[in-house]
Amino acid sequence: MAKKFYYGGQAVIEGVMMRGRKAMVTAVRRPDGGVAMDTQPLPNISTGRYGKTPFIRGIIALVEALVLGIKSLLYSANVSMEEEEKEEKLSGRAAGGMVAGSLALAVAMFFIAPLFLTKTLDVYIESSIVFHLVEGFIRLAIFIAYLKVLTLSSSLRRIFAYHGAEHKTVNAYEAGVPLEVEVVREYNTTHIRCGTSFLFIVLVIAIIVFAFIGRPSLWLMVLLRIVLIPVIAGLSYEINRFGARHTGSGFVRAFLAPGLWLQKLTTREPDDSQLEVAISALQRTVEIDQIEEAD
Repeated sequence: MAKKFYYGGQAVIEGVMMRGRKAMVTAVRRPDGGVAMDTQPLPNISTGRYGKTPFIRGIIALVEALVLGIKSLLYSANVSMEEEEKEEKLSGRAAGGMVAGSLALAVAMFFIAPLFLTKTLDVYIESSIVFHLVEGFIRLAIFIAYLKVLTLSSSLRRIFAYHGAEHKTVNAYEAGVPLEVEVVREYNTTHIRCGTSFLFIVLVIAIIVFAFIGRPSLWLMVLLRIVLIPVIAGLSYEINRFGARHTGSGFVRAFLAPGLWLQKLTTREPDDSQLEVAISALQRTVEIDQIEEAD
């Protein structure tokens, strides 16, 4: 019996990207009302042995999400501006530069800035545990404030509606119901494996991991907050997967509840047109997997 595969994706400009076993599919609503579709094979490292190895797969998934997400966003931007035929392929160097830039910004905002802010309170904090709890609270506060600021943008609110469409579609698929707009419409805009929930888990696990290193010199703490990110990402990914498989546990539901609450900031109720796009992306992704399995 084939092991259950968890489909998922992300919202893009006027569309949705869905990731399957072997490929990702990006469906985008054209200005003329049609739906453009782009299919890209997944890199071998994602589909091979390392992509299935616990802990390592979390690190791969994080980098993959950034790279594939950037490619999907560029494709959707071209299509939504009726420039699909002018699309230029993203070079490996360009993709690497954009991923590096995104990671650097995230590390600076969510790891380095909270550390320096906490250090300003150093004279008032004697306990190492309290220091890391304060830092973790500041980190979570910055994350929530960042999400809140994003909701102020009207263009991003539309992307958040596609995010809701992605979740509704995956929820419906996992419930085994027909992928039809009138059916999918009834499902929830939150999903337990959402990237927002994953990032929340990352921030919580970071508190625990950093607590183990104590309070060495400031620059050593800065260095450790960078080099330990793969460790934190790997642990968080496994916890997220575990939670998705054990939603019947009250403890698991309580632990994951804040992440689901945060999704209220990053999702909106989609309209039927947006649901159609998300359904098209997932149906094509599942179809590709079925063809691969048949071969």
